Amino acid sequence: MLRNIKRSLSTSPYPGLKQSLNTMSIIVYSLIFLLGVVGNGVVIWVTGFKMKKTVNTVWYLHLAVADFIFAAYLPLNVTYKILGMHWPFGKIMCRLNTMVLFLHMFASVYILVVISVDRCVSVVWPVWAQNHRNMRKASCVSLCVWILAFILSAPCFFFRNTEKVFEKGKILCFNSYAIFDNYELPSVIQMQRFRHQAMIITRFFLLFVVPFTVIVSCYAAIIKHLKRNRVLASKSSRPLKIIAAIIITFFLCWAPFHIMSLIELVKFRAAAPNETLVYVIAVGNPLTRSLAFFTSCLNPLLYVFMGQDFKKEIRKSILNWLETAFQDVEAHSHTYSKTEDTSQRKDNQI
Repeated sequence: MLRNIKRSLSTSPYPGLKQSLNTMSIIVYSLIFLLGVVGNGVVIWVTGFKMKKTVNTVWYLHLAVADFIFAAYLPLNVTYKILGMHWPFGKIMCRLNTMVLFLHMFASVYILVVISVDRCVSVVWPVWAQNHRNMRKASCVSLCVWILAFILSAPCFFFRNTEKVFEKGKILCFNSYAIFDNYELPSVIQMQRFRHQAMIITRFFLLFVVPFTVIVSCYAAIIKHLKRNRVLASKSSRPLKIIAAIIITFFLCWAPFHIMSLIELVKFRAAAPNETLVYVIAVGNPLTRSLAFFTSCLNPLLYVFMGQDFKKEIRKSILNWLETAFQDVEAHSHTYSKTEDTSQRKDNQI
């Protein structure tokens, strides 16, 4: 694994393309950082402090926290790329950075699954949902999601390492499935390949296949129920569009990322290097990673900002803020005018 990384770092077959994609990643990551921190920060502020606490606000708050934490860590990746794949932050931060990435993936994807199941239950079994849905249970479910996400992302902390590349004077932050320092032993290489394969396949099923199947099944049940009920069917145009947007966005953002991971696995298992695979991975890796990362910006738009209550609360908060700001300006102007008037009177008396 490390040998392949060193080789690709020292002799890249597509230096111009690699540099262009690296620049693109820096721009995209910076944009995701700004939009993710601001967008999810607004969601945390409104759902956590402004809106009335409900089951839905609990889901949206935890989803926003997961996306916010991920976006807040992106400057480390931006710095890594700006410095030409040099990691100056130490081994612990190298491990923690990768763990936070996958903690965000597991937490956000599973919260989306919980939201889908909750919506399905609320629409298909409204009476049961009314009797059993409450904030305490929602908070417990959210806590369980975070615990599960932490457990599933923990291996990423241990399977990450740093090593100095002496000929380049750089410190690499890379996946090390060997745990031991002797990467050249055949038994260690075989163990690395097995663990790498196990991690990729596990993530593919736990982060894409299972969540996507549950989400599609839940929304299929919702659509079927809406179309069966004439009253609901007449009002279901907007909800159906939102459902379609959610499913399409999830698939388009996550499918390429996991497909690229599987292609990369094929490349590592190949006996001889394949030029086509090398090119596909060189182009596809940064593109699919950027697309997957963009979900941290899209989640607030799809799940929160489309809600009427949220938009109403945002407008009210902005109006209150502007009103307070204008009142402060007006009070300051009034005080300034009064002071000027007093000064002029004193000058006239003199």
